[in-house]
Amino acid sequence: MNTERLNGVVSIKNGRPQIINPNALKGLMDDLIYEAVFTGDEEKKKVSLLFIKEMAKEAGAIPSSIQGLYEELGRNYQGFTVPAINIRGLTYDAARAVFRKAIANNVGAFIFEIARSEIGYTKQRPLEFTSVVLAAAVREGFKGPVFIQGDHFQLVRRNFISDPDAETNYLKGLIKEAIDAEFYNIDIDASTLVDLEKPTISEQQRPNFEKTAELAEHIRQMQPAGITISVGGEIGEIGGKNSTPEELRAYLDGFKKIFRGANGLSKISVQTGTTHGGVVLPDGTLAKVKIDFDTLRVLSDIARREYGLSGCVQHGASTLPEEAFHMFPETGTSEVHLATGFQNIIYDSKHLPEEFRKEVYGFIKQEYAKEKKGDQTEDQFIYSTRKKGFGPLKKKWWDIPLAAREPVMKELEAMFELLFGKLKVGNTKDIVARTVRPVVVKKEVNPEVLGG
Repeated sequence: MNTERLNGVVSIKNGRPQIINPNALKGLMDDLIYEAVFTGDEEKKKVSLLFIKEMAKEAGAIPSSIQGLYEELGRNYQGFTVPAINIRGLTYDAARAVFRKAIANNVGAFIFEIARSEIGYTKQRPLEFTSVVLAAAVREGFKGPVFIQGDHFQLVRRNFISDPDAETNYLKGLIKEAIDAEFYNIDIDASTLVDLEKPTISEQQRPNFEKTAELAEHIRQMQPAGITISVGGEIGEIGGKNSTPEELRAYLDGFKKIFRGANGLSKISVQTGTTHGGVVLPDGTLAKVKIDFDTLRVLSDIARREYGLSGCVQHGASTLPEEAFHMFPETGTSEVHLATGFQNIIYDSKHLPEEFRKEVYGFIKQEYAKEKKGDQTEDQFIYSTRKKGFGPLKKKWWDIPLAAREPVMKELEAMFELLFGKLKVGNTKDIVARTVRPVVVKKEVNPEVLGG
C-alpha cells in the first residue's frame, strides 16, 4: 500500500490510525482496498487489510455482536427478521450496494456472513472479508455496528468420523482466526453429527449438542473483553427432514446441561424444507420450494418462550419466490440466510460481459469436470458449480469495467431493497442503537510494513 497518498488524510500515532480528512478517505478507499486484496506480499497484505479495518473503526463502522438485539428479541419479538447476507464475489461492490440501501431505509439490523466452505472456494479469509466489508462501509459513509458472521462453521461429518480431534481442532483454529478478524457472530453447525439410528431423540442429538457446547465454550474463551459473541446452533442439517419440537427441546436441554458459561446460544437454525442453492431442474431453472412456515412459527415460539432465544433461523432462502419473504416476520423467524439468489443475479445479469461469463463457465467445466454427476445436464452442472468461479478468478471479477459492474449492482440493490421491505427491517437503526453497544477492539498497525 502506498501510504504517501494518505498524507493529510490519515496519520498513525502509537500504531493507531488517526483520520484527518474523512471525505478524502472515502475517495481513496476504492484504490486502497484493491491494492490490499491483490498485493502479492502476504505480510504486506495482512497489515494493509488490518490498517483498512482499523481506519474503518476510527471512521465509525465498528464490528459488533448482535447479541444485545437478539436478547431483546428473546424477551419481546419486534416483528422483523434479520437478513444475513452471504457475499461470494464482487464483495466490495456488493457490500457497498447493501450499505447504500441500509442507509436509504434506516436499516441497522442486517448481517454480512461467510461460511466455512465459502471461505475456501471464494478465497476470502476472515481478515480479508471483514476489511473489505468495512471498507465498503467507509466508502458509503455508514456509521454504527456492523455485524459480521461466521456462517455454517461446520464439523464435516466424513472428516469427523475419520479423525474427530483433527476436525474439531481445525474448526477451533478457524474460530480463532475469525474472532481475530472481528467476526463477533458465529454459527456452529454440528448437526452433521446427528445420529438418527439412536433409539431416542436425545441420544440422536447428543453428538450435536455436546460438540456445540464445546465449541461455544471455546468461543467464550476467545472473545475480547466487553464483547459477548452471538453464537448460533443448528438441529437439522439443511436439506434433510423437517425439524420437530422434540428435537429442538432435546438439543437445547442437552446443551444447557453441559455448557459451562454465562451466555449460551442466541438463536437456533432449523430445517423447514429448503435446500442450499435451491433445486435446479435439467433445463437450468429452479424448482419451486415449499417451505414449512408452520414449523418456523412453532419452533420460534418455543425457542423464545421456553429458552429465551431470539427465535429460529432459516437457511437456504434466497431462491424463494419474492412473495414468500413476508412470511418470515409473520412467523417470528429471527434471522434468514441469503446467498445463492445474489450469486444468480450477478451471473445471470445481462450486464455481465458475455465473454467473461463464457470464460468463467469454461474454467468451471475444465477445473471441476470430475464433480459432474452422471445424470446432470450441463445446465445443472454449471448452476451447482459456478459458485467456485469466484475465488480462482477473483481479480478478473474485480477488474470487470465499471460500466458493467454498476448496472449489475443496481440489480442487486433492487433485491436488497425488496428484502429489507419484506423482512421489515426498515427503521431498525434505532433499536440496534438501543440494544447494541459497539466496542472498539484496538489493534496496532506496523506502518513500516506498509511502505511509502
